[in-house]
Amino acid sequence: MTKSLTSLSLSTLAVSCALSFGVANAEEPISIIEPAKITEPEKVELGKMLFFEPRLSMSGFISCNSCHNLSLGGVDALPTSIGHEWQQGPINSPTVLNADFMLAQFWDGRAKDLKEQAAGPIANPKEMGYTHDLAVDTIRSMPAYVARFEKIYGSEEVNIDRITDAIATFEKTLVTPHSDFDKYLQGDENAISADAKAGYQVFKDQGCTACHNGPAVGGTMYMKMGLVKPFHTDNPSEGRKAVTGLEADKFVFKVPTLRNIELTYPYFHDGSVWTLEEAVNTMADIQLGQALTEQETKQMVEFLKTLTGEQPQITLPILPPSNANTPRPVPFK
Repeated sequence: MTKSLTSLSLSTLAVSCALSFGVANAEEPISIIEPAKITEPEKVELGKMLFFEPRLSMSGFISCNSCHNLSLGGVDALPTSIGHEWQQGPINSPTVLNADFMLAQFWDGRAKDLKEQAAGPIANPKEMGYTHDLAVDTIRSMPAYVARFEKIYGSEEVNIDRITDAIATFEKTLVTPHSDFDKYLQGDENAISADAKAGYQVFKDQGCTACHNGPAVGGTMYMKMGLVKPFHTDNPSEGRKAVTGLEADKFVFKVPTLRNIELTYPYFHDGSVWTLEEAVNTMADIQLGQALTEQETKQMVEFLKTLTGEQPQITLPILPPSNANTPRPVPFK
């Protein structure tokens, strides 16, 4: 595939994507992130409690926030996550920020939405190491939780469907609006620097917007990692192939969001790259077959930093105490 053909095809795809996602300016492939609109505050609060609830794990130590740390851009800042009994996770933890904009959840898209995703780690022996039944028993054992479920859902029943629904409702509020780039898109020419503007032009000219578009600047499609040149990694993950069983889906992953990318290192599904400079040049090489100059790299990184938005301001929840009916944690063998 030649450079000119690559650029032409990717540019055409980018225009198509821009039209599909209804951006504020039809000429721009990226649209702004809107602030969260909270219509169910009590369910959001319950979901926040459950997001920070370590007793949803066998050890009584790991919560959703362990791998999606809201103090660290919604990630754990590790190449791959640490799970139950210090097991090494199989893949880099994607950010939970703006995750509701994704077409599916997990790198391989095996969960259709945030609710389905929330159920996965609880029962994964390499992550939280629990079972759904034990998770339900744990939450059901605490009267303060039961009272919240009754008020929100209309009955005292606690089940995994309601637990994950509440977590997902909270996670949908974890958006990052008002980035400098959003302000620029809204007409403030002084919101970003000249280098960032030049970097955005490079981003578009090189064809990056073919995959990284929409409000989350990604997350709306699947793409092979190593489209033009192979991506060399020791990570065993095979991407969509693990879901579909199709050889054509080997090493095809969900395109990650670039929102807050400055905060969500290390990069790629194997967490092998720690700097934006290296990440930018690697993607240009293996996905586009192109080489960026030192100046283009600097400008592109400056643009990417403008995608960092306002981080969710979270007041830590006070969780109800365990009691004689609460399953005991098993942190060690």
